Amino acid sequence: MLVQAPKGTKDLLPENSYKWHYIENICRNLAEAYGCREIRTPVFEYTELFQRGVGETTDVVQKEMYTFNDKGGRSITLKPEGTSPAVRAFVENSLYNEVQPTKMYYFTPVMRYENVQKGRLRQHHQFGVEVFGSSEASLDAEVISIAMGVYKRLGINDLQLNINSIGCPKCRKKYNEALKKYLEKYYDELCSTCKTRFDKNPMRILDCKVQHDKEIVKDAPVILDYICDDCKEHFEELQKYLKIMNIDYKVDPLIVRGLDYYSKTVFEIINKGITLCGGGRYDYLIEEVGGPSMPAVGFGMGIERALLTLEENGIEIAKPGYIDLYVGSMGQESKAEAVKLIYKLRQKSISCECDHMGRSVKAQMKYANKIGAAYTIILGEDELTTRKAKLKDMSDGKQIDINLDDEIANLIKK
Repeated sequence: MLVQAPKGTKDLLPENSYKWHYIENICRNLAEAYGCREIRTPVFEYTELFQRGVGETTDVVQKEMYTFNDKGGRSITLKPEGTSPAVRAFVENSLYNEVQPTKMYYFTPVMRYENVQKGRLRQHHQFGVEVFGSSEASLDAEVISIAMGVYKRLGINDLQLNINSIGCPKCRKKYNEALKKYLEKYYDELCSTCKTRFDKNPMRILDCKVQHDKEIVKDAPVILDYICDDCKEHFEELQKYLKIMNIDYKVDPLIVRGLDYYSKTVFEIINKGITLCGGGRYDYLIEEVGGPSMPAVGFGMGIERALLTLEENGIEIAKPGYIDLYVGSMGQESKAEAVKLIYKLRQKSISCECDHMGRSVKAQMKYANKIGAAYTIILGEDELTTRKAKLKDMSDGKQIDINLDDEIANLIKK
């Protein structure tokens, strides 16, 4: 149907765009306060990037990617997450040769084929931060503090930060052996997807969304009991820096995150049982996509999920005024003067409107009120002759006499 958006997508209408601007400005200002700079990557990438980076045993790759062959026969995938493209850009443009760390942030649409439900769309939008070049746990804490800071600036204070360490490949090899030994007796009860993960990547079973499988893994071995001394020290350092920043947290040994590129630190931010944000360290992804061995840490958070959380917490975003001045007119000659006046004011970044619908003066004033104009002027024959008009403040109804040839922009800005 041509007049219906595809399932799992949603239009952002002009009447609601201010809410997105509000959230984006908070994200952008906070990220830049931490020294991050914006990156923008393509909406699609070669499929292999996500297969190698995200992991072939993840739900994202196995079930959710929008993948197709282009006219050249190349396998292309619409971006299902923001980290791998940022890493690809980092490597392709040799940013690893610059002074480190490299700090980036982005806003991006992501596409995943999944069940449509409240707060979960097939195209949603993410704000993300990625920091490359340092293995220090202080950067993990810094990245977490950005994510927590965004929600606190939005007024959401009932936040639960859950952290875990999933170790390094050396740790995970021992842990996977213990996990498989535990899961063997439940193998026949696992869902079909988890059965395929059993040999290839048993840790993915911990992230299964099937309720019965979630019950099975509740008593599974805990990876924190298997991490090496280096990973344990890193995790203890992370907790030290979180305490220095007065950021409360809870250690949750079942967090593994849904993407394979993570190592050591993983974290999630929860509000009222809903996951708002997730991220962690991915020290091997840069090398996996063809770059040098270099550590990294980051996170992604959904904009739609943030909007929903604000709504559920009863937090309203104030609607801004868009129009500084509405210039009403009576007759064609007055309209020409109105068009001339608002053109001059718009060059000075004053937002203006005039009548383009042939409305009566009364209807024009109703329209000016509806669009939230801060001030109004009405131009008629007398105003054109005397070059004087009355500037009305719509907030209190007060009027002052002005000269049409004077600097009206200064009066409005005051």
